[in-house]
Amino acid sequence: MTAIIKGTTGDWEMVIGLEVHAQIISQSKLMSCSPASFGAQPNENVSFVDSAFPGMLPVVNKECVRQAVRTGLALGAKINKKSVFARKNYFYADLPQGYQISQADQPTVGEGVVTIDLQDGTTKEIGIERLHVEQDAGKSIHDQHPEKSFIDLNRSGVGLMEIVSKPDIRSAEEAGAYFTKIQTIVQYIDSCDGIMARGSMRADVNVSVRRVGDKNLGTRTECKNINSVRFIKQAIMVEATRQVEILENGGVIDQETRLFDAEKGQTRTMRSKEDAHDYRYFPDPDLLPVVIDDEFINECKDSLPELPDTKKERFINEFGLSSYDGAVLVANKKNASYFEKVASGVKNKKLAANWVVSELFGALKKAELDINDCPVKAQDLAELISLIEDNTISGKIAKEVFADMFKTSKKPAVIVEEKGLKQITDTSAIEGIIDTVITENPNQVTKVKENPKLIGWFVGQVMQKTAGKANPAMVNKLLAQKLK
Repeated sequence: MTAIIKGTTGDWEMVIGLEVHAQIISQSKLMSCSPASFGAQPNENVSFVDSAFPGMLPVVNKECVRQAVRTGLALGAKINKKSVFARKNYFYADLPQGYQISQADQPTVGEGVVTIDLQDGTTKEIGIERLHVEQDAGKSIHDQHPEKSFIDLNRSGVGLMEIVSKPDIRSAEEAGAYFTKIQTIVQYIDSCDGIMARGSMRADVNVSVRRVGDKNLGTRTECKNINSVRFIKQAIMVEATRQVEILENGGVIDQETRLFDAEKGQTRTMRSKEDAHDYRYFPDPDLLPVVIDDEFINECKDSLPELPDTKKERFINEFGLSSYDGAVLVANKKNASYFEKVASGVKNKKLAANWVVSELFGALKKAELDINDCPVKAQDLAELISLIEDNTISGKIAKEVFADMFKTSKKPAVIVEEKGLKQITDTSAIEGIIDTVITENPNQVTKVKENPKLIGWFVGQVMQKTAGKANPAMVNKLLAQKLK
């Protein structure tokens, strides 16, 4: 879904690539035994290796390699049996070694592809260039003192997967869908928690523009460390628009690294963009190449759960769901698990999907809650849907019951009993109310005989007199017989 920027001199196309940084779930860091956990006091999880004391030697954490291989397999990517850790040399205050242990031309994972779901119901394949493993840097804190910056090295050395896309993305929407898909996959397989607010997952966004129809790539810029999907989309549009304005005024785009300021809605220069030779990559002399075999790869493959795309297809084929419902339900691992619990307790799986996607997710969004804090248990929602299926309550009454469940966490049967909401299915009782409504409204009877579509007025009167508890199908059937 290509997004076109309308310039004063013509139309422009965006070419976008994402570098997704995902912290690896492991007990310890990539090259040391320091804890990799989040939330410790500043500089609490720091060893001599992390702080680059002289003579300290790195040792590769096997679990980090395993997680990278699992992620590569989940992305449908090639697994390289030999990979090499290199030193990427640059200076920054939160990089104690003066270099980052990363991977250059021999990464753990090679090319792959992911399929994204777009808002218009279409899908698109986005290529993966590579996944390499590296150490995360520390954290610079600039807002604690008016004149000083502070350094927290807890994050320094934590295992990081950098997932680099090919320049296949053509709009902010596609970029958001791509990042969300990567986030969903790593959360499904538990290789990264994907919590952007913690910095566990973030993205560098590469943007260039070119005239529509031009096959040559323009000069790209990189917006660093964006920590929300919304900001990814905003940064792309702001930067692409900036580039178009420069080019249309006869200027040139500098290849550089930029920062996105969400408050001001603009990007600004951070530093000129380095090429690979500026980093002076060379194999780390303290680390041997990492060599893995088919047995290790197969063990990683066997450890993978059902992946989102596979689960979506199963939901569509087994439960008769639409592609849209399937995509919404599998977008979050815990949401999908909740739905499966609901679906297992009802006959009509499509009805279960409608309730989860529309009523439940809508209520959670309004209350600013996620599925972890949901006040309605999956088995209780299944019980509510079963009450609709066996005609104990109508769909309209069920919404009233659900609202009460969401507030109180009570079971639906208890609420129905307490409020006397059971549906009236006694034919004679409904028939008596219909007779009363017909007797009281002779003029409407005449009108409905002239125009049968007006029967809805009588349905409304009957439902009003029964406080919405009469079975709607039965009401319609009996009214049609009596007003024929």
